[in-house]
Amino acid sequence: MKQSLGAKTLATPSPVWLVGTYDDEGKANIMTAAWGGICCSDPPCVTVSLRKATHSHAAIKARGAYTVSIPSEAQAAGADYAGIVSGRDVDKFAACGWTPVRSELVDAPYVGEAPLVVECRLLHILEIGLHTQFVGEILDVKADEAVLGAKGYPDITKVKPLIWDTAHRGYYGIGAFLGKAWEIGKSIAK
Repeated sequence: MKQSLGAKTLATPSPVWLVGTYDDEGKANIMTAAWGGICCSDPPCVTVSLRKATHSHAAIKARGAYTVSIPSEAQAAGADYAGIVSGRDVDKFAACGWTPVRSELVDAPYVGEAPLVVECRLLHILEIGLHTQFVGEILDVKADEAVLGAKGYPDITKVKPLIWDTAHRGYYGIGAFLGKAWEIGKSIAK
């Protein structure tokens, strides 16, 4: 029997993303966000939801752009730090020893050391409540050559992205490969 847990943000896992912006003074900033994901395939889009109180919220609205740097397991401490402090007070890039790279496509920086980066132009803003959902059209995805697989796409086992456990407030790596999509389900129809 299922037990009711109430209306809570317990859909798990969530991504651990570093959202890159420039503030009104042109200072590069990142913040850690877990409320986000792919939201459309044509045009390709991702969404991030941020509280209005964050330094990045105003920057996305003002610049009309953001990046998503996907940190690896080895970057977990930096990713956590980028969610603890505000870019109003701290240069998070410098504190983490990361390089802010100016996107050539959008008015936002990304983390040079992140294995995978998504560059987004702001398409839509949806005020939901405590959070504002920003929908960004993906203009490009950049990947370190070292994380590319045989077909030239990112290999999740090489990217080693972080995932967020909302219930226990913890970071995890990915699990074992379970099977090919659109194939393992065919065994049920037999």
